[in-house]
Amino acid sequence: MRDANGNLFGTTVVGGDSGEGIIFKITPAHQFVVLHSFTYGAESDSMAGLTLGNDGNFYGTTDGLGGRGTVFEITPDGAYTTLYSFTCCDTGSFVYTPLFQAPNGNLYGGAAFYGQTWNGAIFSLNNNLSPLVQTLPTMGKVGKQVTILGNGLTGSSSVTFNGAPATFTVVSDAYIKATVPTGATTGTISVVTPSGTLNSNPAFVVTK
Repeated sequence: MRDANGNLFGTTVVGGDSGEGIIFKITPAHQFVVLHSFTYGAESDSMAGLTLGNDGNFYGTTDGLGGRGTVFEITPDGAYTTLYSFTCCDTGSFVYTPLFQAPNGNLYGGAAFYGQTWNGAIFSLNNNLSPLVQTLPTMGKVGKQVTILGNGLTGSSSVTFNGAPATFTVVSDAYIKATVPTGATTGTISVVTPSGTLNSNPAFVVTK
């Protein structure tokens, strides 16, 4: 994952202080920084990589020794917090999939095993992240039509691409069609709705 400053963030399944993998950052100057070393046990192995939340922090999962695992948050500076710990296997285990942040702000993921029958589950986690909008696609040229997804979009009065006003049509409460405007640059798409402004995550990339 890439942050707004051009740093790249990722995870490994081995290495680090206990050999259980790390979270790392690579700066635009090619400096490699270890932000966190996973510990042996429930926190072992992060196979799914990271998801950038709209609060600027990164979220991910660990597989966990013995099929437990965790959901975690880490800041760009390396402050690490365990948000939830799974138990094998009533609350889910073997969490291999990346997390997804939905327009309601919640994080969603999947566990390979869950409950008495071990048939797996889809889970959500509320970390009090604010609602947002998402775009399909996440990049495009000036003049391209973009789909904006969210909640409570009926009555929206403005759509801007990193500050550049765009023409748009509200199709439904969850769906807007907008056109990348002249003068748009890479950055946040903002939608002014009757209940407040919703910003996009990830940032929209304007291509040539």
